[in-house]
This record gives sequence, C-alpha cells and structure tokens, in this order.
Amino acid sequence: MDVKLNQIIKFLEFAIEHVSVGIHAIDHKGHTILYNNKMKEIEGFNIEDVSDRSILELFAFRQNDSTLLRVLQTGLKEMNVKQTYWNKDGHEITTINDTYPIFDNETIIGAIEFARDITSLEKLVYQPLRRYGEPLTFDIITAVSEQMQSVIDNSKKAAHARVPVLLVGESGTGKDLIAESIHHELLPANDKFVTLFSRRTKQSILEKLNNFLKTNKNYTFFFERIEFLSIPMQQQLLEIFNELSLERHMFIGSIGDDPIDLISNGQLLKDLYYYFASMTINIPPLKARKEDIMPFVHDYFSRHRERFASDIKGLAEDVIQIFLQYDWPGNLKELEILLDEIASMITNEKLVTYEMLPLHFRFKVQQLDDITHKPDFFIVQSSKELLPLDDYLREAEKYYVHNVLNMYEGNITKTANALGMSRQNLQYRLRKFKKIDDPKDLS
Repeated sequence: MDVKLNQIIKFLEFAIEHVSVGIHAIDHKGHTILYNNKMKEIEGFNIEDVSDRSILELFAFRQNDSTLLRVLQTGLKEMNVKQTYWNKDGHEITTINDTYPIFDNETIIGAIEFARDITSLEKLVYQPLRRYGEPLTFDIITAVSEQMQSVIDNSKKAAHARVPVLLVGESGTGKDLIAESIHHELLPANDKFVTLFSRRTKQSILEKLNNFLKTNKNYTFFFERIEFLSIPMQQQLLEIFNELSLERHMFIGSIGDDPIDLISNGQLLKDLYYYFASMTINIPPLKARKEDIMPFVHDYFSRHRERFASDIKGLAEDVIQIFLQYDWPGNLKELEILLDEIASMITNEKLVTYEMLPLHFRFKVQQLDDITHKPDFFIVQSSKELLPLDDYLREAEKYYVHNVLNMYEGNITKTANALGMSRQNLQYRLRKFKKIDDPKDLS
C-alpha cells in the first residue's frame, strides 16, 4: 500500500475513534460496517455485537423509525432528526442524527449516521435549573408565550384540585419542571417529590413505589414516560393507584406522544390514560413557542453573572437570529446544553458571537435553507472595510455555488443542472475559486 495512503488511513481511523459524535455506517443490507467508540458509549454494543446482525435485530424500533434504514430506502439525506430508541440494556436513548446515503456512481451502497447523544448530556441537567440549588417552582419559569402561560395556569388548577395530571410533550420540553412546580404549588404541601423513570429494565418501578408507600409521608409521584412500561406493568400501576388516597398523594404522569396514537399502537393502557385524563396538559415543543427562547437565554446568563462574576450580557444580534431560526429538536434541554457548552468557553466576553458557537451547532445551522447567518462579506457595517463590488460579487458567487454543491453532496452534474450551467462551466468556476483561495495551487 502506498505510504501516503497508509498515513491518511491512520489519520482517518484516529479521527473516527476520537470524534465526539457517534458514527454508524451500514451496507445496503442493513449490516454494520463502521461503528466508532462514541457510538459504543451511546448504545452499549461492541463492533463484534453488531457486525453480523441487522439493526432491526439490535434495537427496539420499527423499520420506518430507523433513520439509517429510512435513508437507505429513500436515498435522501435526513438532517437534525431526533430519534428515541432502546439499547441492549433496555435504557432509553435519545440522539439527534444527521444521516446520509452513500452512493457508488448512481447506486446506493449504504448509509452513514452521525449521532449526537443528548441522553447522556441530559443526565447532567436532567431537570432544567436544578443545579442552581433552588426549588423548581412556577416562579422561576421564564416562558412568556401564550401556550406556556396556559400550561402554567392549568397546572396550578390541577395542583389546587389535587387531581391526577398527565403531561404530554416531546423529550426536553420541560415536563419534569412542570411536574415539580405542581408539587410546590400543593396546599397542604406534600413531604417529597419523587420521580420514577419508566425504562424497559428488569428492575420494576413498582418495587420502588411500594417502598415509598410503606412510609407515613405524603408524596408527589412523577411517573416519567409511562408508555415505556409494559402493558402488564401499566395494569399493575393502575391497580395501585385505585387503592391509594388522592388526599395524601399526588400522581403526575408523562408521555411523549399523542395518547390516542399510543393507545392504538398498544403502548399505552387505555384505562391508565383515563385515570390521568381528568387533567391532560400539552406542553408544546420549543419550535412552536420561539418567543420563550430569549427570556430563557437572558435568565441563563443572569445566573451565570451571579455565580461566576462574568461580564457576559447575552447573544450577538446574528446569533439571536440563528437561535430564533433553529428548530431545536431537543427542545429546552438542547438549548440549555448548548448554553452550557458556550458558557464553558466564556472568559471576558460580553456577547456570544458566531465564532463562539460549538462547531457541531454551526454545522447544523449551516444546513438550514433559511439560515440568517451569512459570511462576513454579506454584512454591511460602517465599522468594517467595504469590499469593492467585483470582490463582493465574486465572494457571493463562491458562497452560493458551494452551498448548492453541498446540497447535492458534491455531485457536479446535479449541481450544474440546478445552477443552469454546463458541467464544464461549473468545474471551471470551482478551479477558479480554488486558485483565488490558494494562488500557489496551479492545478
């Protein structure tokens, strides 16, 4: 093997095994051919466990729920897709995936997925704002949207009536924050708030529940994602509920999808749904209430200034626009995790600029068709040196061509057709751009 090629392969192997995102590639039959260390951390498998088996055998999701298999079937890339499934130990995994088809000429030969694990990150901030050491109450919720004001109002009514509550919302929308806020709204107050995580493991949450009930304390029980319990366990849980006094205990459940769909799919017991249905509260995803983004950001940096005596005031204007454009598939938790990453880089800055955004986030927003952040040459400011018109047009042309080229994943023919030019003309322009960027490169 050529020495230089061998060195390149070594560099690629090192990068794949040390990158901070999980990488999983499959061939056209759905069998794994690439599985890096980060993906092993996320899913708990070794390459030996997955190499000879289809991913449908390995994980608890239907074929159409797998982004890898879906891309393999359609031949279309899928960007920024949230996926929830279970690893070999029965633990729920939530990832945000970018998945691409792999072609050899015009034939699809496989698919590759880059997965960002938000499950493990959530463990650090499993309930927003908890690390500040404050009780989670309605008073600390910074949301200003009409939808969230309705959520808070209905939650307070449920607390005053002491009726069972079902919280419906995607992962990361803040169901846990609402649940604990309900607990602190109760009069008379309960002794303790207890979260029971519903996971497909051998250890039953029913045992934990019964241990709590043996004491003389009054509890608020939050059953997180009850649809992850088996139907027999849901039936047992309902039987326990029917024997307990609502005057002593408060019961809050949560699900991540439409209850009617969950019931029809056999994931949610109808009678358990009816038990909670006296007060069902839908928590909308962050993309449906973007007016709540900046109040949360302002509150985050306010706490940062108090705790670390920093000078940070907030986000630069172009970053604000990016935050408002982005869809936040991981919802409030994804926003907070991103702010945590940004905060770890803050020294004496007063504003978070585009350059301070983590690379993985910049990559995601660059995929958006309607992204508001543009390269510096598109921003006209009196404090900047202005480009001559010819230079400006050249940079704008290069930016546009490269973005279309990325859209078609480097396919020259498809890009040229989209731009309304010949293949030869496009190749000429790309060579010209390359010479401008690197005058020493005369190839």
